[in-house]
Amino acid sequence: MREVVGQVVRGLAPVLKGLGNPLRSPAPPPADRAGGTGGRFVSLTHAEPAGTREYKLFIPSHPDRAAPLIVMLHGCTQNPDDFAAGTGMNTLAERAGVFVAYPAQSRQAHAQRCWNWYEPRDQGRGAGEPAIIAGLTRAIMAEHPIDPARVYIAGLSAGGAAALNIARAYPDLYAAVGVHSGLAAGCARDLGSALMAMQVGAPGLGAPTAFGTPAPATRVPTIIFHGEDDGTVSVRNADQVLAQAKVAGLTPRSETFEGRGHPFTRTRYRDEAGRVVVEDWRVRGAGHAWSGGRPDGSYTDPEGPDASRAMLDFFAEHRLGPAGRP
Repeated sequence: MREVVGQVVRGLAPVLKGLGNPLRSPAPPPADRAGGTGGRFVSLTHAEPAGTREYKLFIPSHPDRAAPLIVMLHGCTQNPDDFAAGTGMNTLAERAGVFVAYPAQSRQAHAQRCWNWYEPRDQGRGAGEPAIIAGLTRAIMAEHPIDPARVYIAGLSAGGAAALNIARAYPDLYAAVGVHSGLAAGCARDLGSALMAMQVGAPGLGAPTAFGTPAPATRVPTIIFHGEDDGTVSVRNADQVLAQAKVAGLTPRSETFEGRGHPFTRTRYRDEAGRVVVEDWRVRGAGHAWSGGRPDGSYTDPEGPDASRAMLDFFAEHRLGPAGRP
């Protein structure tokens, strides 16, 4: 078991180390490293019965009276400062007037600071890490001028898998989810099944919640990014995240882009009203790293399309209705 744990920990840690068009965006200036241009990046702590986590909160200098909030879950071995620097999300958020929260996984919860996406106690509503993150989200909403209809969650790798678990557990709280190099919700129940899912995808994931909580009654709008050469989390997992997003019955349209940097294919799935409710970005030649990220943060690939901008654009098109879903 110790050998298996070691394999999973090594596998869960990513192996790789702008505002503009998300199809291709150069890195913003180094001066914007974590806090963005203007705004504040503050350290806070959230505590509740399910547990306690520290987090960083980016507060834009000129937020709307009812501003959006994005919760960003880092990958293994990362921390909020590193993740903010690598994604460049705060720079974009300052310009758009968006709050961004970066919960920090504790070493007490996981030695490598991975979110425990594969533990059943951390996959469902009302307990474990989903309850902590949901509580943290609500605490920010209570303290700042946040629009409750425009709250989103996203993450990388273990953070991407956790973000999907949490979004599906709380579809009344999060209007959309971004999954970068992650895995389907409830696709594992322990370390062994986690390692298997990472290598080849979850077995028999036509029923993707076999190990996890029941699927929400309605679709959670989802944007997916995955490198086709990802050696840590197989790209098959992106297919399974796509299946969980209920793309069957939607109308897809794919576009392939080539030129400077990694070529990639973006597929948008529209519902009967013509609204894009799922986006799937596959980046050829990219491994396990944040696409279009900045080199002053870890686990990024500056040669890919700008995932941060693409997620902001996607989130801007989705909001919760009075009943808690679009």
